[in-house]
Amino acid sequence: MHTHAGAYRQQTWIGDVQPLAVLVVTSVALLVMGVVMISSASMDMAAVTMGNSYHYVIRQVIFAALGCVVALIAVNVPVSWWERSGWLLLAIGMLVLILVLTPLGRTVNGSTRWIPLGLFNVQVSEVAKLCLIAYLAGYVVRRRDELLNTWLGFFKPLIVLGVASMLLVIQPDFGATVVLVTAAAGMIFLSGVRLTRFAPLVGVLVVLGTILVATQPYRLKRVVSYLDPWKDQFDTGYQLTQSLIAFGRGEWGGVGLGNSIQKLFFLPEAHTDFIFAIIAEEFGLLGSLIVLGLFTAMVVSGFMIARRAEKAEMPFGACFSYGITLLMGLQAGINMAVSTGLLPTKGLTLPLVSYGGSSLLITCIGLGVLARVELERLDKVRMSSEKTKNTPRGGAVYD
Repeated sequence: MHTHAGAYRQQTWIGDVQPLAVLVVTSVALLVMGVVMISSASMDMAAVTMGNSYHYVIRQVIFAALGCVVALIAVNVPVSWWERSGWLLLAIGMLVLILVLTPLGRTVNGSTRWIPLGLFNVQVSEVAKLCLIAYLAGYVVRRRDELLNTWLGFFKPLIVLGVASMLLVIQPDFGATVVLVTAAAGMIFLSGVRLTRFAPLVGVLVVLGTILVATQPYRLKRVVSYLDPWKDQFDTGYQLTQSLIAFGRGEWGGVGLGNSIQKLFFLPEAHTDFIFAIIAEEFGLLGSLIVLGLFTAMVVSGFMIARRAEKAEMPFGACFSYGITLLMGLQAGINMAVSTGLLPTKGLTLPLVSYGGSSLLITCIGLGVLARVELERLDKVRMSSEKTKNTPRGGAVYD
């Protein structure tokens, strides 16, 4: 009987830590894969443009090391700090979105999305997304009754989202706008808001999205080229057709690590937005499915952590975890969908894999927060278990 009880406790313990273990393993695997693939995809271009084949690899290794550091810091920050600091985080998010539109902002390829900080540039949308999700998670918890039962409570967070979205569109960064709004709406929905409340919001977003596409020639060209990229494969459809060629060359098993042809100045942004195409070319369908599987496992573990926190009566931790997981999952899904031609071209990185310090560091902070939520939940369960164990059978514990 004692043996069975011990086995049951061991099995329960394994089940408790499983989402955290999956989150850590998949994150590390994707981080390592990112460094390897950036070294493969960027060396030839870096040799010509930077005079150093290892320029991007060295920087990515530094970013990866910093990412591990900030993840460890985030793990040691209590979830209550994020909840208390909602207004501060909202102010930071809005401030960086405004500052990038001043002369401090740096313009690359027609978009002003970065603020130079000496050794690297900060992509403000990455910072703003995490800050706004943290604030909105706090709002959902503080004003839950108002949010669920009144239209005013439902529209208040949408006003904040509307202002942030307007600032993002001005940059312009339409992809980040889509990710932020969708993740925030998903987080609010998972908090218990009825689906019928989202009907007017979806209608407004469809109208606004159509206007944004129709009023900007470059966005309209992207949509047209997405529908038939081969019609203008040397102009508006160039990126997508080159990406699809990479997928075609990869076939089942790929051409081998380092043997990609498309990275040799055929496919633009091979080490950033379209690194998934290089993975598909060098490792084939099998490699692509492995990457997809790793992201799926990471996202599922994030949702499991959020759901368990919700059951453990940790509403802010649960809501924040839902938001962070949606941010990472949506960004990864959109990036891979763009590379395969399922969605129009967007300037979104593949989390943990694409080159870029801002995305990597913010993603690592988000992963650290998810780990912290799960650790706090385990501590709460352990304390509750010990309290139950020490409770006399005939009554309550007396101090």
